Amino acid sequence: MRTTHIALAVLVAALWGVNFVVIEVGLGHFPPLLFSALRFLVAALPAVFFVGRPKVAWKWVVGVGLALGVAKFGLLFVGMDRGMPAGLSSLVLQIQAVFTALFAVLALGERPGRVRLLGMGVALAGIGVAAVDEGASGPLLAFVLVIAAAACWGISNVLTRKASPPDALNFMVWVSTVPVLPLLALSLIFEGPAADLAALRALDATGIGVIVYVAWGTTVFGFGVWGFLLRRYPASSVAPFSLLVPVFGMSSAALLLGESISPARWCAAALLVGGVALTSLSRGGPRPATGDESVRVPALDVR
Repeated sequence: MRTTHIALAVLVAALWGVNFVVIEVGLGHFPPLLFSALRFLVAALPAVFFVGRPKVAWKWVVGVGLALGVAKFGLLFVGMDRGMPAGLSSLVLQIQAVFTALFAVLALGERPGRVRLLGMGVALAGIGVAAVDEGASGPLLAFVLVIAAAACWGISNVLTRKASPPDALNFMVWVSTVPVLPLLALSLIFEGPAADLAALRALDATGIGVIVYVAWGTTVFGFGVWGFLLRRYPASSVAPFSLLVPVFGMSSAALLLGESISPARWCAAALLVGGVALTSLSRGGPRPATGDESVRVPALDVR
């Protein structure tokens, strides 16, 4: 890869990592489900008018929109609102690689090789260490919600592989249109119209900046650059940069939010990142000859 493109890949990983700190700040201004709805609303508008029509079937846009936008981000934001630290969230979400591999076995008939199975085991060991550490010092329910978010992310990754979108930015913008109304409805039901109205009436420069960052910075710009890199280089050259996300996430949370990183958390980070690297970057076994030889798209690294 060219030096400038390496710098772009590192920049996107940094934006996605720092995004967890920004989410933490945003949760101080908005109820979690409303915050998630606003994130997708601003990501979709006005971009949806400039990216052209969807380049895949609507069933994939809607499916990924529900799994990723409603389920994954809804659970993530609620989990963080209930006390899951930003840095730990950026780390634990990486278990999505294991869920993606497991769901790919069930839905796509992929056969994980020995190295990938080893990576899944190492990553799960990291989750176990993180769970013990968080259970001793923080709310375990919030930890479980983020794990559930990672599982929903794995589902959306498998759906994305089936869709094989030729343009990642176009796909992500249209996917962003799907979660807005469901998330708003869930917010009205569970968070209440009074809380939503109070948050919107109190909207200030910080709140606007947070929404712009998570919508345009991490989604529109981040996916635009990531899609550009994936079109120019093999996925095996681009994907490893996503492993920098928890590095930036944990370090920025420590620097900006004062989050402490215990020895157990460092151990969990080493196991998780190492296991995810083996799971994501190793080649799986041969796929059955089903006649469906669609392009295998790397997992979308949405933050």
